[in-house]
Formats: sequence, C-alpha cells, structure tokens
Amino acid sequence: AAGSMTVEVNAHGRVIDERPHEGNDPVQGETAVLTIDAELQAVAMKELEGESGAAVVMDVKTGEVLVMASSPAFDPNDFNVGINAQKWRELNASPYKPLLNKPLSGTYPPGSTFKMITAIAALEAGMSPNERINCSGRMYFGNRFFHCWKKEGHGPMNMRNAIKHSCDVYFYQAAIRAGVDRIASVSHRLGLGEIYPFDVPGQEKGIIPSTDWKLATLNERWYKGETLSVGIGQGYVNTNPMQLAVMTARLATGRAVKPWITRSLGAETFSPPEAPPIDIDPKHLAIVQGGMDAVTNEGGGTAWRSRLDNPDWRLAGKTGTSQVRRITKEERARGVIKNEDLPWHRRDHALFVAYAPYEDPRYAISVVVEHGGSGSKAAGPRAREIMKAVMAKDPARMKVVDPTGASGETAALPGDKARQG
Repeated sequence: AAGSMTVEVNAHGRVIDERPHEGNDPVQGETAVLTIDAELQAVAMKELEGESGAAVVMDVKTGEVLVMASSPAFDPNDFNVGINAQKWRELNASPYKPLLNKPLSGTYPPGSTFKMITAIAALEAGMSPNERINCSGRMYFGNRFFHCWKKEGHGPMNMRNAIKHSCDVYFYQAAIRAGVDRIASVSHRLGLGEIYPFDVPGQEKGIIPSTDWKLATLNERWYKGETLSVGIGQGYVNTNPMQLAVMTARLATGRAVKPWITRSLGAETFSPPEAPPIDIDPKHLAIVQGGMDAVTNEGGGTAWRSRLDNPDWRLAGKTGTSQVRRITKEERARGVIKNEDLPWHRRDHALFVAYAPYEDPRYAISVVVEHGGSGSKAAGPRAREIMKAVMAKDPARMKVVDPTGASGETAALPGDKARQG
C-alpha cells in the first residue's frame, strides 16, 4: 500500500513545510514475477530505437509473453512527485506517442500479414490451393481498378506462391470467394478482435469487420467491393501487435493459445492450461504454414533477407505494408510517390509476423514500425535480430530463478518436447 506524508503548502501550491511524523509508512506489496525476459526486452527496445513501434514475442506452446516492447519509452520516475508541465506537454504532443502502450493499445491495419486469414477462409469456402489466378498488376471490380503492389503483376499464382510473393490480386479473388463473414470467423478463431485477460489497462480490441458489424456500427449494408480491401488487411480492419503475435502462434500450432504475463504473485504461481485445438482444418493450416516458410526461406520471398541462418531455426514469416493514405487515380497515372519522399506521418506502416522453428514451433513474433514504409525493409530485419537473440537464449530451456534465491530447471510445460541442436 502507498504511504502518505503531511505537508504544508502556500497559496501557490508550493511545499513550505513537511511533517514526516504525521503520515503513514508505505507497506511493501507482494512480489510479482513476470514472464517478460529482461534481456530479450532490451534487445527489442534497441532494435526499435529511434522509431515509433512495437514488438511482441510469445512462447507458442504456453502463451508466455517474453517481449512486450513499446517505442519510444518514457521515464516513469518523471511521475513520482508530479510531472513537470513542460515534460507532460512534450510527451502528449509527440507524434511518436511515448505514453501509448503500443503492443496492447496501438491499433493498425495489418496489411499483408492478414493474408493467411483470407487464405484459410478461401480454403474453407472450397477454393483449391492449386488453382492459379493470373495477376496482371490490377483487377477490375465494380466500377474501379484494385491494384497489386507489383505494378507489372506476378503472373499466374497458386496459394503458396501468392503468400510467398504477397500478391494482392490473388487475395482480392480469394476474399471474394470467401466473403467477409467467413473471413471474420477465421479472424476470431485466430485471436483477432479479442481482449486478453491481462492486468494491464488500456487494451484495444481493434476491428474485425463483418456484415453485422457494419450494420450495427454504421447502420449501412456491406458492399462486396469492401471485401477486397479486407482481404489484404486494409479497409476497416484494425489489430494490435499482441493480437498479431497470437494469430501467428495459433497458425503455428493449431491451438487456441492465449497470452499471459504474470508467472507468480507472492506465494501463488500461475501456469496456463493446455490450449485446445482451434476449429481449423490442419490441412489448411499446413498450406498456409508452407507459404510462410517460402516467404523467408525461398528466393523471391518477400522476407528472404530476414531468414535465420541456422537450419535448425527456420523462420516462417509474413511481411506487411499497410497504407495510411489513399493513392488517387491521378497519382497512379503520374507515378506513385515513394514513401521516403512523403512526410513521416503519411508513410505506410511496416509489419512483420513470424514463428520459429518451422518444424517444431516454439516462439512467435510480431513487429510494427509506424510509418516505416515497408515490412520487408523496416520490420522484417528488426524481427530477425530479435529472433536471433531468442534463438541464442532459447528461454523455454533456461533455468528459472526462484525469487527466494533457490534455482531449478524449468518445469515441463504443456506440449513441451526436447529439441536437439
């Protein structure tokens, strides 16, 4: 419990006398041990230095959150005895939003990191993963063109290669086949649009659109053309970095893992129950997992440069670049302005999600760099460096230290099995 002190102030609120014997001494609370790994958290903060963004690392089998980094940070000691007015104004006025806990409270269009959800929804609608859809660089639907990020197009794409190359035209078609409500159903099964049971305030649910959601929220019917934007993680879709890490963990394991951060409180210790299987066909998950493996480990994949060199730690991932501005027809005609030529606040967000090792998943990561421009350039390499540190430490195999001073091996956890190498 907090202590108190009696003080005498003048008319301007300035302390002129302290009465230490007229207050109450503070009472120390119970010791809390978190799942956050201080060394890995420091690595993540170093990687995000100078940027506005977030990184989350989870143990995919237990749900333990090992990293929950939000950049830039602030010094909590500034608030101890009342923060300086100028400092308070600076913190609130900063476009980098240092007071926002971005992993839980920052919401962003997921961009192409959402395409695995669209793929599974299309498979559930009966689409064959071997069907080839030709990408010419754009697709006409309704009364307008929907463009692929690759102006000249990707040519014929099956599902694996569409994930590997992040082909927008393929996923426009997949989204139409699936429909927005099936996409929303898969999204919720994979953990998006959820509030998780954290003892941390300010968690944002985000938006997973559906026909019912639009009618209830905007009192409007759903237009089929809106489904195309949703299929590539744009439009109304909004998620936070924690949700993206959970989505990735569930894709990797096929289980409804939930994140948690408090390992013990006083004498009470916590451990999660074994996560139940998610209601998604394992064959469908395997197709998406193969596409994510190709993203990072096959030449031409959008995150080829972010692969891990250790063959025992294949990183399966997906890049994402989400627009925060509308590109007009006139701009496309004269040439789309490059991100680096735009003001910072109008540049695209950069995202990356991944899990490793591919053959025996243990860790999932999500990284968001606000206005970073490109997931493959700004988010993927940072995630790679964080996962290299995770790989080197492999905290699931580390000894844990009891706060009383004793130490011992980490207990076997649900779904745990030994790994060589």
